[in-house]
Amino acid sequence: MSKITRRAVVKSRPKSATKSKWRTAALSRAAKSGARKKASAPAAKKPKPWTDAEVREAFERFRKANPEPKGELEHLNPFTLLVAVVLSAQATDAGVNRATRSLFLVADTPQKMLALGEEKLRDYIKTVGLYRTKARNVIALSEKLIREFGGEVPRTRPEIESLPGAGRKTANVVLNMAFGERTMAVDTHVFRVGNRTGLAPGKTPLEVELGLERVIPSEFMLHAHHWLILHGRYTCLARQPRCAVCLINDLCRWPEKTI
Repeated sequence: MSKITRRAVVKSRPKSATKSKWRTAALSRAAKSGARKKASAPAAKKPKPWTDAEVREAFERFRKANPEPKGELEHLNPFTLLVAVVLSAQATDAGVNRATRSLFLVADTPQKMLALGEEKLRDYIKTVGLYRTKARNVIALSEKLIREFGGEVPRTRPEIESLPGAGRKTANVVLNMAFGERTMAVDTHVFRVGNRTGLAPGKTPLEVELGLERVIPSEFMLHAHHWLILHGRYTCLARQPRCAVCLINDLCRWPEKTI
């Protein structure tokens, strides 16, 4: 009679435990691989800051090419300038001008704007983006100008910023264009130029504004924001910058420039 040999029964681990172990091991390997790649990847080089001489050279060129740059928003006085800038948010200057040419013929003061009223104002500016909100803001700021400032546009940044629809950029434009203050208004064009060229990189418009104020010599500050806006609008374009005709292409730090 043959001898019966019994084998020890090995209990298998629960499938869930095995899968969990495999998953943990796979995640661990992936993490280690990612860490190795991250460690081996070269750190992105920060562009070399512009020297004082380079900044001066850039603005000398801007001044030579356009000694008296002008803002492209059409206006008749500080009030109409304020209204035009408020309307220009998320809109083009050309579009705002088309709407305000007829508007300012009938309402060029806060008092006349209030007399016109919000509903009729909407009819004038309905081709401008967000026109309902902007009409409400223009009427409200007109009321505040009459109530708190004697119907005149105030001459300090905090006071202008206190008006409905007016922010820091609006205040800087009005102070510069209406009252000759050396302010730096940062719109999308100036923000792009400051970052792309390396002249004044920053993550926010305020960072770029303060950076530009630090590096641009005082003698250029009256017109600096106009030069930079026009440069961004017609040369340093968002999608296809015209590097070949750029006045400062040899100074620009953008690694993708084509000259």
